[in-house]
Amino acid sequence: MSRTLNIGLALALAAAVVVAWAPVAAAQNAAHNHIGHVMDRWNDTPEMVGLLPAAIAEAEIAARHASLAAKDPSNLDAIKLHTAHVLHAVDPTQIDGGPGQGYGVRQGAEGAAKHIMAAANSDGASGAVKAHAEHVAASAQNTVSRADEIVMLAQKIAMSDSAADASSLVAELNTLAQALLGGVDANGDGSVGWQTGEGGLEVAQTHANLMKQAEGLQ
Repeated sequence: MSRTLNIGLALALAAAVVVAWAPVAAAQNAAHNHIGHVMDRWNDTPEMVGLLPAAIAEAEIAARHASLAAKDPSNLDAIKLHTAHVLHAVDPTQIDGGPGQGYGVRQGAEGAAKHIMAAANSDGASGAVKAHAEHVAASAQNTVSRADEIVMLAQKIAMSDSAADASSLVAELNTLAQALLGGVDANGDGSVGWQTGEGGLEVAQTHANLMKQAEGLQ
């Protein structure tokens, strides 16, 4: 067989491999792109960080101000002030101005759930992506539900006429605000899982990082 023929066969084989590999790579890249939106970079977050880090940053602010709101249950002015700050960090569409970054826990968590499931539903997504995406999405959706509860409590606190009326509400608000990050051991088994009613943003972050490691993205 001539050298020219050998070269031609080699080139044809290489081309066939590229053609076969291209759809797989494209599918994998679609999943990886969505993972990147969740963890690394998104176009409308503060400083264009990922959706999950944006939610976590806001949740840290909300948790801090919820603790301050609950610190003195006899001080209605302080309760209302810090509750307003919690509200701004959780959902800034509900209030003008505050210490939050203007994005909100709710928007970040909801966006993270949406994009991580888009990664799982991408053609050719790996088993690791599909498995961990369920865990991330469930914990993010738990956070959205808690954020909605916080908004309702904050609105009730804002309308309270006395510290006595506001104190029990702010205690509940503080519990929910701390759970935005840490989640809740709802079934009493001694740990916080990813399941509905349990995981918070920290659990979502753990499983998203496991996903990145499995996909060679870290």
